[in-house]
Amino acid sequence: MDTKHTDRRTFLKSSLSTAAIAAAPLVLTARKGEAAQAGAAPVQPAAEPRITFAAIGLNHGHVNGQCQALMRAGGQLVSFYAKEPDLAAAFGKAFPNAKLAASEQAILEDKTIQLVTSAAIASERAPLGIRVMRAGKDFLSDKPAMTTLAQLAEVRKVQAETKRIYSVMYSERHENRATVRAGELVQAGAIGKVIQTVGLGPHREIQGAPRPDWFYRKEQYGGILTDIASHQFDQFLFFTNSTEARIVASQVGNLHHPDKPGLEDFGDCMIRGNGGTGYIRVDWFTPKGLATWGDGRLTVLGTDGFIEIRKNIDIASAHEGGSHLYLVDQKETKYIDCKDAPLPFAGKLIDDVLNRTETAMPQKHTFLAMQLALEAEASAQRLGPSLDSARR
Repeated sequence: MDTKHTDRRTFLKSSLSTAAIAAAPLVLTARKGEAAQAGAAPVQPAAEPRITFAAIGLNHGHVNGQCQALMRAGGQLVSFYAKEPDLAAAFGKAFPNAKLAASEQAILEDKTIQLVTSAAIASERAPLGIRVMRAGKDFLSDKPAMTTLAQLAEVRKVQAETKRIYSVMYSERHENRATVRAGELVQAGAIGKVIQTVGLGPHREIQGAPRPDWFYRKEQYGGILTDIASHQFDQFLFFTNSTEARIVASQVGNLHHPDKPGLEDFGDCMIRGNGGTGYIRVDWFTPKGLATWGDGRLTVLGTDGFIEIRKNIDIASAHEGGSHLYLVDQKETKYIDCKDAPLPFAGKLIDDVLNRTETAMPQKHTFLAMQLALEAEASAQRLGPSLDSARR
């Protein structure tokens, strides 16, 4: 008996048996902030503490999602620090059981703290992560985890020396339930061998309050391919199972924000790996008429079918919320509502902290995703407002 194919059929049958097309009228509800990837499912209470962790650098709201993910998986948030009093005060209200530390150094010297998470200004994350690792702790960064290739080289060096974990919360994969389910389906052979991924990451520039000044300084945020597209590079590597890759072509530009010369509002890239090819497009052009911050999508093309993920909204159907997955194979087209799919990343990361393993995300993968984003940004042709002025 062919147990391999039997196991595959059993897995696919159980995965698809819950798929159904919703018939309710379309109700659009905007999500607040960009860290709401997991928001479609009910809020889960914190698990029993397995490790203690702290937060340093609260400049992006993503840090809240990072802390919540760790707490769901058994992380106990014990302290935090930010040099900005207003950010510290807001974080303290959101996490009243955590204590405001007197300084960053107080957290680094606390031997009871095993992991530090951060969403500091992007250009400050790598130097902080290096200090964390040298203090004997593991590190979970918001994306992008660094903003220059020089920073990446230094992080790689220190990580190899200290053997600490330097991880990145690529939330479009780790905290999006449809993307997690898609990974399970691909690994089960649902669409055959993956050939290509197409990742689209549109964003809205203004969401209520204006963005801080550092968001418009390229030396601080790193450029649009470094920043937003790091998500898409991570997904490309994961779904194509590529361990090596190179940039074929990339381009970036400020096409519609002349009053913000440091902003890149558009970028795209072609990539080739040893497991498949990919195309990436990211931008800051989500219109106000969309009821969420961006219609993020991922298409995974295989030899026997394809999967399309609509991460935050499904504008072409009556399906509410996010985390929508469409699977097309040689027999039929299926819709899968993934709102109840588990999110294993944070739990696996805590396992890795405790067991010194790499089950959440291999360290080489973490660094390669950022390397590709940084290389794409560094080699990108520049687009002007007329779209015909590409130049080095």
